[in-house]
Amino acid sequence: MTHSIYSSLTEKKAKGHKSFAVLIDPDKVNPASMDELLGLVTEARVDYLLVGGSLVISNRLDEVVLQIKKSCDIPVILFPGSPSQITTHADALLYLSLISGRNPELLIGQHVISAAAVKQSGLEIISTGYMVIDGGAPTTVSYISNAAPIPADKNEIAMCTAMAGEMLGMKLIYMDAGSGAKRPIHESMIEQVARVIEAPLVIGGGIKDPEKAYINCKAGADVIVIGNAIEKDPTLIREMSDAIHSVIIPA
Repeated sequence: MTHSIYSSLTEKKAKGHKSFAVLIDPDKVNPASMDELLGLVTEARVDYLLVGGSLVISNRLDEVVLQIKKSCDIPVILFPGSPSQITTHADALLYLSLISGRNPELLIGQHVISAAAVKQSGLEIISTGYMVIDGGAPTTVSYISNAAPIPADKNEIAMCTAMAGEMLGMKLIYMDAGSGAKRPIHESMIEQVARVIEAPLVIGGGIKDPEKAYINCKAGADVIVIGNAIEKDPTLIREMSDAIHSVIIPA
């Protein structure tokens, strides 16, 4: 098992470089739309492709990942909504523990069920403290998780949750307002969380324009994840990438 993707994340963070990840939901793409998308992400120098979703019902996970691997060299990281969302064709897996909620199944229960398969998969496993932040609207992840999100204005709760996750051994902290969020995570929360952790900080949910992506990077995000906005307008990929990669924070 290699650790090349996590090493790349930490190396970029150490240099003050920001990364752009595009989230692909297998339920929302087909081979033709994937061809177009993969051409755009390659041209735009996207750093990572996340594949997964809260619900994956199409049974096309393997097919989507194989199409990506055939078409480009961008690392593929699984972003699973359940233990069944695993394919050995990917490069890495975000092993998500919902540290913002109090649902024991998503803190450790599903991990026990999936542990043997994950261990045998050969994937690079990246333990991730997953924090859902209130984005102003009910989201699939909040419904499926049966857990209340962290209130958008409670920076101190987010800070302490992130610190606890890191001290428990989480290698990444992922703050997510959820797909289709009415409002993205405020930069003040990102700034305060980034200040108290050393782990790379991933931000997603409700980021609809390059300006917000840029502001989040300046506030301390190490990786910006865009999914829903690009599903609606794939041409945003280049602008988002330029904005994210333009931010370099000196160490």
